[in-house]
Amino acid sequence: MTLIHEYFLVTLPLFTQEVNLFSFSLKFKGFPLEKAKEHLTDIQNIDESAYSEYIENRKKEIVSYHLENNSFYKEFGKNIDIDDWNSVPIITKRDLQQPLMNRLSGNFNMKNIHIHKTSGSSGTPFIFAKDKFCHALTWATFIDRYNWFNVDLNTSKQARFYGIPLNKTGYYKERFKDFLGNRFRFSVFDMSDEALEIVLKKFRSTKFNYINGYTSAIVQFAKFLEKKNIVLKDVCHSLNVCIVTAEMLFESDKELLKMQLGIPIVNEYGSAELGLIAFNAPNGKWILNTEDLFVEILDENNQPLPYGKRGKIVVTSLYNKAHPFIRYEIGDYGSLSENSSLKKPILKNLLGRTNDFAILPSGKKAAGLTFYYVTKTVIEDNGNVKEFIIEQIQTDTFKIIYTSTEKLSQSKIRAINDAIEKYLESGLKILFERRETLKRTKAGKLKQFTSSLN
Repeated sequence: MTLIHEYFLVTLPLFTQEVNLFSFSLKFKGFPLEKAKEHLTDIQNIDESAYSEYIENRKKEIVSYHLENNSFYKEFGKNIDIDDWNSVPIITKRDLQQPLMNRLSGNFNMKNIHIHKTSGSSGTPFIFAKDKFCHALTWATFIDRYNWFNVDLNTSKQARFYGIPLNKTGYYKERFKDFLGNRFRFSVFDMSDEALEIVLKKFRSTKFNYINGYTSAIVQFAKFLEKKNIVLKDVCHSLNVCIVTAEMLFESDKELLKMQLGIPIVNEYGSAELGLIAFNAPNGKWILNTEDLFVEILDENNQPLPYGKRGKIVVTSLYNKAHPFIRYEIGDYGSLSENSSLKKPILKNLLGRTNDFAILPSGKKAAGLTFYYVTKTVIEDNGNVKEFIIEQIQTDTFKIIYTSTEKLSQSKIRAINDAIEKYLESGLKILFERRETLKRTKAGKLKQFTSSLN
């Protein structure tokens, strides 16, 4: 270790005690966080009776802004009637797969924006931009929601279950961001018992306040704890909450996490492009973000659906002036609760991504996660199976790839086939393949269903 490294390791922790590094890093980069926090409070103080007017005004303002200042959107939305929201076209990821400079509004350039890229989990990644106030407002919203569970992004210590780039530049960049965010990152690329023993040891010696990360990785850790008959809160008393994100959270997994972690489990739904879309409130309801987003549930003809009906999720960023995300089809399906209001809509369920659907021989279109739900129900009582994913190979052929201590028994395979026939349709061919590890995305996510037909 060099003297420079030693100085870095000793000095930065001392600096952390004097400065709230998370907020400081945002302000240092020119993001007006305090202004955004004040604006968020102003929005939240708008009375329910006046909220419709606020939303309608913001929708018109953001559309008008991009029609006047964004050449890409001026052409894309040339038939828009500003007084008719239904005349505003749906914008998809494919529409945005062109050079970023083509999509920037006229008042912005590469030096006065926040540039980021999508994860590509939908199959159509692209680079996008947010103006600095919009990005600050996104973080103000995260700070607000995390405060619901007494998590302070400046001071609360985070145990982070995420992927990490393996190239040197990306690796050290993420490690430095982890330092600024007061978090310790556990790699999700090795979830073996040996690796999880090291994770548990770190929890024993570190005063973590909360867990955040990919659902599948945290569930794997919980299964490991279950085998050892350990409740994590008992060995890390400072833990207060676990926030899962980026992947589906099944009810049975949520119960397992509650049992083995010994803390409340919060489901976070968001995207790189838009920020926080929905977050579990302390009462358990999945509250949509209506402060800086407008969320719609539409049918296949882009018509709005009533509360309770399932459709595609379309989101408008009400403050992003640098780049248009107006009626943006994010690629997910879900529905709103019948108990929703305009100011506090409740996300009833999140079904999965558009490309997570399987077309069956009968012509029936089924959510790929249906296979996962059915198979999970049958496998759940088999402690040998650690994880599994499902691939559609042909219209009538699916492969279940799993990791386990031993092969699935013939009785278990028959039970899975029977369940799939019952919940989907007969005549489907189900192949089984046991592997040592499952393939994850470059970011470390576990994609539970894929189809080679899409």
